[in-house]
Amino acid sequence: MGIQEEYHKWRSPSIDSDFEMLVFGHGGQPVILFPTSKGAYYQNKDQGLIESVRWFLENGKVKIYCPDSIDAISWYNKAVHPGERAYNQNRYNHLIRNEVIPRAQHETGYGKVATAGCSFGGYHAVNTAFRNPDVTSYCFSMSGAFEMKQFTEGYYDDNIYYNNPVDYIPNDNNPDLWKMGIILGSAEFDGCLEDNKRLSNILNNKGINHWLDIRANATHDWPVWKDMFPTYLSQIHY
Repeated sequence: MGIQEEYHKWRSPSIDSDFEMLVFGHGGQPVILFPTSKGAYYQNKDQGLIESVRWFLENGKVKIYCPDSIDAISWYNKAVHPGERAYNQNRYNHLIRNEVIPRAQHETGYGKVATAGCSFGGYHAVNTAFRNPDVTSYCFSMSGAFEMKQFTEGYYDDNIYYNNPVDYIPNDNNPDLWKMGIILGSAEFDGCLEDNKRLSNILNNKGINHWLDIRANATHDWPVWKDMFPTYLSQIHY
């Protein structure tokens, strides 16, 4: 059996724009898989990340949803005020929560999704999971970056706070956080290693169980992530 693939495009009320997404698999645990910085909905397919988990897809273990990003108009948009960047990130949050996750729940029959992503996609995986622990069962971040104040030139407001995991997670006591399966993947020569250690320390201080997976002699790149992703999906309780 091959991997079932579907393309979806719709007018998103959350961002008032057309939005695109690829979906892989025919059933199983829904996984929202985000692209890297400013990446498109087809990036994870093109880079071989989908192929790396072919067995899980063909055997109906997971169904993977690959939404587009709007990073180019949010954190990476230097042409607008930092407050607008964070506001646009909030609009993306609404899109994922109100448009993508309900579709995944409906199509798979699962009440909760898993989130995953590499590099800046790891940020989106963590931010989505920790903002929505009531509908998230697993979070698999691969070389994620979690400090958004690097994009705000010293400006700070509530939208930045609630989209900056290292700020809001220490103060978040939602009991569902302690029920989530969390993996923070990184590598010995990963530029985001310190971010992962920092978030791991925050989780340790809260007593939230997780796995900080630091790969030896490895760096911030697709071959590492293609090795991590099937390992992480194997941690799901099927």
